[in-house]
Amino acid sequence: MVPGGPTPGAGGRSPTGRHRQPGPGRRDPRPARVIGPRAATVVAMSETAQRYATVADAFTARVAGVAADAWSAPTPCTQWTVRDLVAHVVGTHRRVVATVDGTPPEDVDPEGDLASQWRAATAEVRAALGDEARASHVVSGMFGEQSFESLVGRLVCSDTLVHTWDLARATGQDELLDPDAVAKAFAFLTPMDEAIRRPGGFGPKIAPPTDADEQNAFLSFCGRAV
Repeated sequence: MVPGGPTPGAGGRSPTGRHRQPGPGRRDPRPARVIGPRAATVVAMSETAQRYATVADAFTARVAGVAADAWSAPTPCTQWTVRDLVAHVVGTHRRVVATVDGTPPEDVDPEGDLASQWRAATAEVRAALGDEARASHVVSGMFGEQSFESLVGRLVCSDTLVHTWDLARATGQDELLDPDAVAKAFAFLTPMDEAIRRPGGFGPKIAPPTDADEQNAFLSFCGRAV
């Protein structure tokens, strides 16, 4: 061993000339390798984008779980079948994306492949959230002016979340919703109690059981009999 030279097993070279892994608690003195012509820039997802992804993934799972003979089944939205409900969620996504792109929303084909239409619609929202200029673009709607990202975090997440439960209940699937998404949606909708009960919106509130957890309290607030 050469005095003062690197100690084998401590991140230096072994007598064979090969690098050894650094020992516990030691930092490897070698610079990190960059594979390819340039290093990629990693942009962290916003809280809204992460929450939307969680909510949308749950809806995707329920859509995938709809049996071929269940598309005409009734749902907790008494005027809608399963097919109507999924078409509504797809249409809401397309209208929201249209507000940021300034283009007419594409029509939903309620008799077509709704699973495919849903996948395309959610991909468009995710792409817009991942684009800083589009995500921060100010749009107008029934809740006033706000950024596209805010509209997704408030309206789209809340609407998709409630209809995830509706779809699960109608098709006998898992009804558990993401707790953080429930808390955020409940906080958003509570101050608009009367406004959300317009025709085509939520039905009258239902008194929740005294031992109701937050999900059941939220669903009762949205007029769902849990």
